[in-house]
Amino acid sequence: MSKKRILAVDDDASICDFYQQGLGLMGFDVTCAVNAQKAKEALASHKPDLILMDIMMPDQDGISLTKELRHAKDTADIPIIVVSGLADAGTLNDALLFGAADYVVKPVDLDALKAKIDRTFAALEHRKK
Repeated sequence: MSKKRILAVDDDASICDFYQQGLGLMGFDVTCAVNAQKAKEALASHKPDLILMDIMMPDQDGISLTKELRHAKDTADIPIIVVSGLADAGTLNDALLFGAADYVVKPVDLDALKAKIDRTFAALEHRKK
């Protein structure tokens, strides 16, 4: 079975390193994009199995990018897990409303994130049946 590919979109290089090292050890192939534009470029060249989306980024916030990806034919079916330092109900609701599959609050616990990723993939498999 091939590794699941994850695109992590976060403007914090240390978070990207954390994803690449931690999730890499768990068997995922993680690519990072430091902003929305880089994420769009990465999506144009290869389609990941899942996207980890930061909300607060300099060029475009993760919620509007999630909404944009949901409305684009090529990316509409890629599950997105929103990751943010914002834990308020409004932000969480917006993320889910605009198409996020799940939500993780920073600081990220790697085991909890892995559980959410696994649940997201399991739900996707269940929907395909």
